[in-house]
Amino acid sequence: MNDLFLERMKRDLKEDYPAFETSLEQPMYKGLSYHPKKITEEMLKANTPLLEPSPFYAYGYYIDRSLGNHPYHIAGAFYLQEPSASAAVTILDVQPSDTVLDLCAAPGGKSSQILSQLQDGFLVSNEYDGKRARILLSNLERMSAQNFCLIQGDTKVVCEELESCFDRVLVDAPCSGEGMMKKHDAAQDNWSLENIQQCAMRQAYILDQAYKALKKGGYMVYSTCTYAREENEETIAAFLKRHPDMQQVDPEVSFGQRGFDTPGMDADKVVRIFPMQKGEGHFICKMQKKQGDIKELPVKKIRKKDQDIDDLHKLLVKIPAYTIWQEDSLYMMDHPFIEFRKTHCLRQGILAGSRIKKRFEPAHAMFMAFPKENYKQSIELDLEQMDEVMHGLQIPYECKKGYTCYCIDGIPFGFGKSDGHRINNRIPKGLRLLPKSHVTKGDF
Repeated sequence: MNDLFLERMKRDLKEDYPAFETSLEQPMYKGLSYHPKKITEEMLKANTPLLEPSPFYAYGYYIDRSLGNHPYHIAGAFYLQEPSASAAVTILDVQPSDTVLDLCAAPGGKSSQILSQLQDGFLVSNEYDGKRARILLSNLERMSAQNFCLIQGDTKVVCEELESCFDRVLVDAPCSGEGMMKKHDAAQDNWSLENIQQCAMRQAYILDQAYKALKKGGYMVYSTCTYAREENEETIAAFLKRHPDMQQVDPEVSFGQRGFDTPGMDADKVVRIFPMQKGEGHFICKMQKKQGDIKELPVKKIRKKDQDIDDLHKLLVKIPAYTIWQEDSLYMMDHPFIEFRKTHCLRQGILAGSRIKKRFEPAHAMFMAFPKENYKQSIELDLEQMDEVMHGLQIPYECKKGYTCYCIDGIPFGFGKSDGHRINNRIPKGLRLLPKSHVTKGDF
């Protein structure tokens, strides 16, 4: 580990440094955040090897093994996430009707948390990098994202187009990643003071743009997974000086510890998490905007012909309030669609399906989006059958002809098409398991 990095940590942590140094030799903490709308805590505990609950998130647990092929992970009932990474959304304190912007959203853990707390609210998730945006979309689909849109754009373009539209903004900023050194060798290999300064400059730019998107009275949470003062307390102090109408807010949580004393900001109103607090490196600051405007997201006008959804009535018991055809694909959600003029939008709402050779082919995302009761036809599979399905195989099954939702323990995870005696698979090839990989609930 870089000697200069260790010297800086010794300077900042003082008497806590020996415990921090010891923590660097210990394994990284593992955890999951479960989706309370998809699975109960009792059901999760009965079927998943969990350790103790996480102090950072009401729906989080520690784990000690890989659960990527657990059936509940495949079905989007939980998201694998380092435990303290969930703390920022806890502090954001999303309310059911909020309009929320997750400005640096990939890979999707925090966006998934936000969506699980919304009811009639709306989430805008932004990711600048195209490859990361596609990963984000896949994760959001798996986690049953409905009232959301995924955009890909520079923060300046995004926040100017959606100025003063958000009740809450999360800035989980790109950083030097000092807190992830145990996970990513690149965080160690690329460590330098120059990189820290470059990150701090980028963070200042992103924060200034995020400020534009926030409504008067709205809340912003800034978070990083690094220890560097330059990217944390000093970045906040400089931001508050540039925007005097932004005020720090007490995060009102019991986990973590106070920040490092820095002129221009209140160290008692930020949270730092170190491995000594059973999480990896995180910094979180909550602020409120006291001045400015209050606007609404611009709503797209939908033409009457775009409301042709006869095919959905054959598949769903209840159809969301808003639907729209874009070219040959049908999208739907219970929130009005947003009009974007400058920002590139990758997805709004649930991809219901597409017209292919004059027939309607439903999408995998639709069969991940709703509880079992909303599908006209669903079947319950056991672990062996799920494994076959996730390898792209047909399964023998006597049921009505037509599209059929697959479920595991009552949780939908995809679909197939039945001929009455067998079900032909519709799990997308990119989501199928490799030949030597299998669905497993893990060893308790």
